[in-house]
Amino acid sequence: MSGKIDDKIRCSFCRKSQNEVRKLLSGPDGIYICDECIELCAEILDEEFSEETETEPVHKEINLPKPKEIKKYLDEYVIGQDEAKKSVAIALRNRYRRSQLSEEMREEITPKNILMMGPTGVGKTEIARRLAKIMEAPFVKVEATKFTEVGYVGRDVDSMVRDLVEASVRITKQQRINEKYGIADELVEEKIIDALVPGASSDNVKNVNGPNPFDFFLNNSNYPSQKKQYEEQQNLEKQSVPEDVAMAKEQVKIHLREGKLEDQLIDIEVEDSVNTNQLDMQNEGIGIAIGNIFGDMMPKKTKHKKVTVREARKILREQEAQNLIDMDQVIDDAIENAEQNGIIFIDEIDKIASGSSIASGADVSREGVQRDILPIVEGSVVNTKHGPVKTDHMLFIGAGAFHVSKPSDLIPELQGRFPINVELKNLDKADFKKILTATENAVTKQQKALLETEGVDVEFTDDSTDEIAEMAYLMNEQTENIGARRLYTILEKLLDDISFMLPDNSVEKIVIDREFVKNKFKETVKEVDVDKYIL
Repeated sequence: MSGKIDDKIRCSFCRKSQNEVRKLLSGPDGIYICDECIELCAEILDEEFSEETETEPVHKEINLPKPKEIKKYLDEYVIGQDEAKKSVAIALRNRYRRSQLSEEMREEITPKNILMMGPTGVGKTEIARRLAKIMEAPFVKVEATKFTEVGYVGRDVDSMVRDLVEASVRITKQQRINEKYGIADELVEEKIIDALVPGASSDNVKNVNGPNPFDFFLNNSNYPSQKKQYEEQQNLEKQSVPEDVAMAKEQVKIHLREGKLEDQLIDIEVEDSVNTNQLDMQNEGIGIAIGNIFGDMMPKKTKHKKVTVREARKILREQEAQNLIDMDQVIDDAIENAEQNGIIFIDEIDKIASGSSIASGADVSREGVQRDILPIVEGSVVNTKHGPVKTDHMLFIGAGAFHVSKPSDLIPELQGRFPINVELKNLDKADFKKILTATENAVTKQQKALLETEGVDVEFTDDSTDEIAEMAYLMNEQTENIGARRLYTILEKLLDDISFMLPDNSVEKIVIDREFVKNKFKETVKEVDVDKYIL
């Protein structure tokens, strides 16, 4: 008897019976509404009200750490260089302080660009990357020397800004996709159920392209006439899902949520992403995808794919989340993020200093490269495929060894655009010891984690790290100074035989002590000949 009642009583909006929903509420004059329609109505109203509240500009609070906290964070990844970390922490905090000012005042304050001086491997790039991570800001690294290569054109310097915008688009897009995963998961579940239950396709019970019935409450002009609405309602009743199919769907939904169907093979429909030819016009700041010229006018191609439910969930989740985001808004937000928070790291800037002793010939004038970079750092508008981008408030970090040239060899105009000069010191034995053991991403921790994947526990004794640190320090003193990178060279040589031997069921633990290190290098290391620590 109850089954007959459930079949007769339907939601007045979506026409689903009581068996197809969790709850069906009754109203006056025989009107019913289900829990799904209530949730949909709440989402529509929330969106409508949020748009009303956002008509006035709302100040976005930035939870940026204080300078002391920034330095403390950098201490976990970069050893020493206290003065450098202090300077960059202040520069970063100043960007937050600027964001708190009025719009008129913000436009007047230019970023305090940073010039880092020090040999390779002392932490210049790492500091810049960690700054970008703290701010969750787009970051790009460029080599200044690439602008001195044969075939260089002055406008090529604009490419650093275009690369930054692309990085910002990727970051912003992923953030928006992450925000849509909750809704996407619900849509994915329905699609998987439709694939598992024959005849359960939701395309038979809902008008995908039609307007939302709740548009009536929002006075949407696109809402259909009463006659059209009645006809669509009649068609829906004729095409309603049979009761046995609805029960099967509910049972499958329960099994799905319990994880019992993860290895079940299903046939899903996915968008066919065809690689389009890209017309390269980067020098003009234009990127034209020939295949996309008429892309919006043509229906998207799809293909069928047979995968497990576990794989389908991942594929469809990304697909549905991407379909839910507004790419126009993503690009607008990405451009703003690049303009206000973007960080461009220009490495080897000392190589383009006028005083550097580099062979001339076919190479481009170093001073000419500086003058091409100057407008970008000074503040200009760069054309990208996403639209014009201003560089006025981007943070530029220049870095170089400056062992041949010096900062004063840069043209005066460019010098003035890097008001914060920090000098990074050479690493000593104590610094190498801390890099090996004390940092968050310590080198020995990395090696230990890698070998643990083979079921082997590797232990570095205190005297072994002392020996490795001393070896790295002496090598940098006697040969080319490559900073902390020397440690990676030594450790790879130290562990190459062990890595080659594994996996070996007879080995569960390896202890690396001072004697192990000395024996490993006894053939290549001489007491007098320090240059032969590493072949």
